[in-house]
Amino acid sequence: MNQTQRLRQTIEDEIVEGRLALGARLDETQLAERFGVSRTPIREALLQLAATGLVETKPRRGMVVSAPEPGHLLEMFETMAELEAACGRLAARRLTPELEAELTGAVAACARAAAAGDPEAYYGENYVFHTVIYRACRNDFLCGQALALHRRLSPYRRLQLRTRHRVAQSLAEHEAVVAAILASDGAAAADQLRRHVLIQGDGFSELVANLRALDHSAA
Repeated sequence: MNQTQRLRQTIEDEIVEGRLALGARLDETQLAERFGVSRTPIREALLQLAATGLVETKPRRGMVVSAPEPGHLLEMFETMAELEAACGRLAARRLTPELEAELTGAVAACARAAAAGDPEAYYGENYVFHTVIYRACRNDFLCGQALALHRRLSPYRRLQLRTRHRVAQSLAEHEAVVAAILASDGAAAADQLRRHVLIQGDGFSELVANLRALDHSAA
């Protein structure tokens, strides 16, 4: 990768991992000083991230970590739910012994993080769990699309885990997904994953409230 690509990857990783918060201002000069580069590759990296939707330009604030409107966010989660449902349906039909071991190991790791009461550790294990399902579908194009959108939604999925009892609920949903996949029940696996990802009712309201709180604090 060239310098701009490396910077883009580093900034993207920090957004996805929560080190750069939603709504955080991305000052070119500060970032250039931090990474020991000129402002030009920083500007180019931010423009590339803007094209993905991870950052956006705000009046009087410049570039900030994107916090999309609720309607657009809901549409992204609806799309993610359908991609994951497709991955689960295919995984139930195509699971190999090696990927079965990875899947059961991933849900066990989620359970350990939940038992420890550590949402951040759970978030990391949750990412592993979902990526195992994407790979288990054994469709490289579908896997790539699911990974890309999962990464785009990562900051918001992390926020969901701040909702009370969400970690325990998420773990129960993971276990139901695994049971369906191991039973080779593609329809059940798709349904469980769709409901697991799709934000509805109070869950969506809580996420929107968290986003607004972050936006107000950043302002």
